[in-house]
This record gives sequence, C-alpha cells and structure tokens, in this order.
Amino acid sequence: MKALVLEEYNKLVYRDVPDPGFGDNDVLIRVKACGICGSDVHGLDGSTGRRIPPIIMGHEASGVIEKTGKNVKKWKAGDRVTFDSTIYPLDDWYTLRGMYNLSDNREVIGVSPGTYRRHGAFAEYIAVPQHILYRIPDNVTFEQAAMVEVAAVAMHAVNIGEVRTGDVCVVIGAGTVGLFIIKLLKIAGSSSVAAFDINKKSLEMASAAGADCSILAGEAKVAELLRKSTAGRGADVVFEAVGKNETVNMAFELVRKGGKVVLVGNTSPQVNFPLQKVVTGEIKALGSCAIRGEYETILEFISNGRLKVDDQILAVAPLSEGAEWFRKLYNRETEPGKVILTP
Repeated sequence: MKALVLEEYNKLVYRDVPDPGFGDNDVLIRVKACGICGSDVHGLDGSTGRRIPPIIMGHEASGVIEKTGKNVKKWKAGDRVTFDSTIYPLDDWYTLRGMYNLSDNREVIGVSPGTYRRHGAFAEYIAVPQHILYRIPDNVTFEQAAMVEVAAVAMHAVNIGEVRTGDVCVVIGAGTVGLFIIKLLKIAGSSSVAAFDINKKSLEMASAAGADCSILAGEAKVAELLRKSTAGRGADVVFEAVGKNETVNMAFELVRKGGKVVLVGNTSPQVNFPLQKVVTGEIKALGSCAIRGEYETILEFISNGRLKVDDQILAVAPLSEGAEWFRKLYNRETEPGKVILTP
C-alpha cells in the first residue's frame, strides 16, 4: 500500500509500505480521509519527542471496513467507520473505572514516543481493534467524520470543566480544538465566551463559531476588561488550548477565585505555575487528555446539524500531496483550518 512516512525528522516520503497485519479482534480499514493534527505538524521536527521516525502519522481518520478478524461479529466489510485515536486494553485498571484515556498501557495511533510504535492513518489501510470503532451516520461524509476526533477532544475538555448554564468562559487559542470548544460551550449554555489568539483570521473564525468577543492576545488591559464585564470577578472557566508558558499564565490571570482552568494545550513539557495565586484563590487546575467516550455524541451532533464542521476544513487533498501540505502548515503559509488528506 501507499503511505506518507516520516522517514527522518523534516522528511516525509510518499512510498510503498507493507499492508498492516491484523488480529482476530481487529478490523482492516480502507482509509478514506485523515486530518493533519497540530501534533503531527509539531512532530515533524522532533520537538515533541512523540514521533520518533520511521513512523506513519495520522489519527483523525475515517474509512470503510475491508476485512474483519474471526472474532469480530458486530462489524462487517463495507461498514463506514471512524475510530478513537487511543488504543486501550479492556482489562486495564483505569479502563475498568471508565477512564480508558488514562490507561497505563494505552497507545496513540500514529505515535512513536519510544515505548511503542503504532503506525497511523496517512496510508491506504490501517488495522485497529474493534472496540474503538464508531459507525458513521449515513448523512455524515468521510471528511466530516475525520473531524470527529478533534471535536471529541474539545468536548472532553468542556466535560472536564463541568460548564454550567450561564458560566462566563474564556478560550485561549482559537485553533481547531479551540474553535470546537467555543461551539460546544455555546451548546452547553455558556452565557459568554471570549476568545484570545495571536492570529486575526483565527479570531474571525472564533467570532463566526459563536464567541461573544474575540481579542488579539497582547492587547493591553485584557484582564481588566474581562473583570469589568464580570463585576470584578473574572471568568468562571478558562480553557487553555495552546500549551505555552505565556498562555498558561494568562489563563490563571483571567480566571476568578474559585474558578477552573482546563489545560488542553500540550506543546511544552513544563511551564511556570502561579502557585500562590492558585492556592490563595482556590483555583482548580484541570488537565484534559484526549477523549473518553465523546465520539457518539459528536457524531450525533454533526448528523443532526447542531455542530458544524465544514467551516473548519481548509482543504481536502490527495495523500500524495501530503508532504507539501505539511511543509506549508509547518511554515505557517496557510490560512487557519484543517487539512484533510485522502489516500
């Protein structure tokens, strides 16, 4: 089969590779669409340490089942499916307690951090275990289904934040995840959502997604303006979707005492932490990791029109052109939005 292989850092090659093998409980999927995640772009140069070459990246995918293992009964060839980005054992301590995304033995599709290598979906075929599959509704396209993973990441963050009707929320970082957080906060009943980013186009997209105000990060007196609009308090819940020292500290500056900061961005291994502010303000700092069962709801929301995804798709291109799209994204030569590759 053809695949887009990260042969070494900053070197993606579209070439022939062996078809993936699959076990008795697995299915073989013909990939129809796979989105380029920001983590894939960051993995291109090795800066994250989670894409050790050689590796086939890609975990935001959809396709059609080609073959099934002998123990697979619920699924059959021809079924349209998408799948979780996390492969987790069913007997793990965390899985058995409903926290499969924290499983000690989980593997992320398209990732090779050194402890394992799990090839991903920038390829004609991928094999995955049947228990991570989800059926695509008839009125949802493969390209839309390739957006489910990132939207589910956003929904998990909103769920972690336990947003209540009427909450004042802030989203720092209006990338793909941030935009979905904004959309889902409005569905959840947030009374006000403020978006912060350094990209004016991203802020335009944030406004279109439902943000009540979109603010260019770095503008003076941002925290003062937010407090003025909340009777001096600040935001009830702040979502940090960047993962850098400056934006994490900005999140704690904007949250009210007793409020919550949900940390979604994951690009920096370490950041400075305003300990005294968190302690004396009883601020809850909450990590949000991947997905935990949000796929079905996202698929339903896309199917019934409650959640729009097409407006965040920048381009759909052949997998053979993937290396060039990675180059453009890495060098920030494109408009904001999701690039989807089709084998």
